[in-house]
Amino acid sequence: MNKHFPILRSPRLRLRALTPADGPALFAIHSDAEWMRWYGVDPLVDEAQGQQLAELFAGWFTAGTGYRWALERKEDKRLIGTCGLFRWNKSWHNCVTGYEIARDCQGQGYMREALEVILDFGFNMMMVHRIQAETHPDNLASIALLERLGFRFEGMHREQAFWGGRFYDLNCFSLLEQEWRAGKREHNRPAKAASGEASGQSG
Repeated sequence: MNKHFPILRSPRLRLRALTPADGPALFAIHSDAEWMRWYGVDPLVDEAQGQQLAELFAGWFTAGTGYRWALERKEDKRLIGTCGLFRWNKSWHNCVTGYEIARDCQGQGYMREALEVILDFGFNMMMVHRIQAETHPDNLASIALLERLGFRFEGMHREQAFWGGRFYDLNCFSLLEQEWRAGKREHNRPAKAASGEASGQSG
């Protein structure tokens, strides 16, 4: 585990540690009940809960169980969401990823940009072999994002989660180290000039 929290960067984002000062921004995201309906916990109802959430996320690093990054947009230094690698089982070389983004920033590629960076960190620095993600079956945007990143659907966990007074099924996805590296090689493969067609993934 790193002694200092790792600051990561992508073209448009600075991924940094969360602090209590991020509480209001987290509250703004997590108090939007309709937007956060598939997040897996009840929405926040008090601004103090935003600070508590920031402290909870920061505690993963202190405890050695994972990382949660604040997604700070470079152009205006606004916190637009978070993403993390947690439930880190060092003996089994695996962990879980999770994320959320502000409603007005969805659909602009920010989360894919951030996840590409932290997945690299997970496989190269945390030395995990497998990263798992769980999402509600109706959270189509999250499912599409995971699939674009190379995650594979493994099955449904029946009534695994509980929030809002009821149980929910969750879809389980995973990405293995060799799959991630193969995907990066495909993405970096040069275009075939002879055929006039480029191969690989689009940005």
